[in-house]
Amino acid sequence: MRRWLMAGIGMLVAGCGQSGNNAQQGLSEADKAFQEHLQEQFLDAKPGDVIEIPAGVHALDRVLTLRANGVTVRGAGSDKSILSFKHEISGPEGMLVYANDFTVEHLAIEDTKGDGLKINDGTNITIRDVRVEWTRGPSLENGAYAIYPVKCKNVLVEDSTAIGSRDAGIYVGQSQDIIVRRNRAEKNVAGIEIENSVRADVYENTATGNTGGILIFNMPDLTMHGAQTRVYKNRVIANNLANFAAKGTAVANTPAGTGVLIMSNPQVEIFDNDIADNHTANVIVASVFMTDFAASKEATGYDPYPKSIYIHDNRFSGGGDAPDGLEWKALKASMFGITGHFPDVIWDGYVDTKALVDGQYPAAQRICVKDPGVEVLNVDGPHKFADPKVLKDEIHCELPALPAVELPART
Repeated sequence: MRRWLMAGIGMLVAGCGQSGNNAQQGLSEADKAFQEHLQEQFLDAKPGDVIEIPAGVHALDRVLTLRANGVTVRGAGSDKSILSFKHEISGPEGMLVYANDFTVEHLAIEDTKGDGLKINDGTNITIRDVRVEWTRGPSLENGAYAIYPVKCKNVLVEDSTAIGSRDAGIYVGQSQDIIVRRNRAEKNVAGIEIENSVRADVYENTATGNTGGILIFNMPDLTMHGAQTRVYKNRVIANNLANFAAKGTAVANTPAGTGVLIMSNPQVEIFDNDIADNHTANVIVASVFMTDFAASKEATGYDPYPKSIYIHDNRFSGGGDAPDGLEWKALKASMFGITGHFPDVIWDGYVDTKALVDGQYPAAQRICVKDPGVEVLNVDGPHKFADPKVLKDEIHCELPALPAVELPART
């Protein structure tokens, strides 16, 4: 299996291997009292309760777990009400939620051992003005996910910030009916990731300084397969951070310098974005066959080929000039010269031959790029880069626009 996406594996940025300076000092008596009261509120919560987090830095050493429906957790602002887990000794998450009709807003979660905010199997989830950060900077010791709703329905993540995740900053997985808007993701391996999810709108976000800016993945061996994701009106700028993910994870395959990466996901529309200065490529369209991910590619019902991909009306600039990994550097130099750059869109070239009609995908399953002047590089992945080609008119086509995601009204 080719190792085309293995750039940065094993490379850790400054700060890796360090732990919190005061990790062994424990909590003050005031912090212990605050934590005990907060734990009681979480454990005793009932539908309709509002748990207030006052302004200030509150040191905690144990996960906060909520299992009651209809609860709101509210702080005074993501720069004012700060839950610090630098001393955490029990439970990897900062806040762990198993509930429906849940809202968390206006607070920060810092320096958890594992995931920052994890929400499981919930319906009607609102995450608003929440900052999750590892203050040491990028490090393999950081948690995998900052904001992490999984197996949820009707998910809204807005006006929030994720910094320093060793996997994904804002990750929504195996979920349906999702809006991710007006957020900022930086210094993560993946800034924003939608994985194996159905009907997602990702818009008006800023992803910068990550390894990869926005990732739309469809992985094998999961019970739910993704489709219908719109990515629009985002700023995906200079995502060139060395990959510091744990080996064996899917995002460990992402090369530094990736703007938007679509992998094995059907019905994806990328439009009206500013995508610039991502050193490997501004957009990559790939199948799972181009990764080292150790999972079955023949899972039941799983289609490893990206289909019905529509990229149009974006604003591209820079990028593709310093790809990550020796193979990519050599390919760029051989095709475009030492001072040249890749086209804005790279396609791995894998095709589902069983779906072809007269040598082409049916119109509704095509990969279409309708950005004036934008070229697509087919790297010929199936033949180990033997015959890469720059595509122009043959990939310039249109697909029907995907419908907008509509969520139930929020308060």
